[in-house]
Amino acid sequence: MMIEFFTNALNGLLASSHWELLAVALAIAYLLLAMKQSQWCWPAAFGSTTIYTVLFWDSALLMESALNAYYLLMAIYGWWAWHKKSDSGQSNTIQSWRWQTHVKVIGGLSLMSVIGGYIMANYTHADFAYLDTVTTVFAIFTTWMVTQKILENWIYWLVIDAASIYLYVAKGFNPTALLFMFYCVMVVFGYFKWRAQYLTSTETLAPQRA
Repeated sequence: MMIEFFTNALNGLLASSHWELLAVALAIAYLLLAMKQSQWCWPAAFGSTTIYTVLFWDSALLMESALNAYYLLMAIYGWWAWHKKSDSGQSNTIQSWRWQTHVKVIGGLSLMSVIGGYIMANYTHADFAYLDTVTTVFAIFTTWMVTQKILENWIYWLVIDAASIYLYVAKGFNPTALLFMFYCVMVVFGYFKWRAQYLTSTETLAPQRA
């Protein structure tokens, strides 16, 4: 089964449009730069999401398309927010939330996902309406967490990216599915890299928790 998937993914990679390949390359650049807390991750994100907004709309993944349109705006905001932190000498300030905060966030986002999924399933031509909506709703909030340098954003992304793999395989976006498999591995490294920096900062500064 896995051999068949990777064979199909390789064939899809060879047959995929140059636009999708460019979007994948820019998305990888975004992740690697974000791990280093480089604000140049945001221009890479802007380019990647511009392409994906169009590709997903053409494939009837409406919520994924809307999500990437939102990413465009957040790429601009993320650049501004990180640049502001850099100017104020807080470029490496990472925050961590208490588990109670995460319970409230996950509960609220889950409720929004159910309502949004129902609307998309009954009033649009969207495919995989509920899964598409869940990944979109959580990704919208998690992207904001990245702009605020919340440590646990990496854990949220691990779950979101894992769920998205099925969605992209089902719609034939094999290079993108491979990208998200790569994401699932790299977000683990991203989490521990940020965590080490967070623990280092708390040795001299009081913990910043919600």
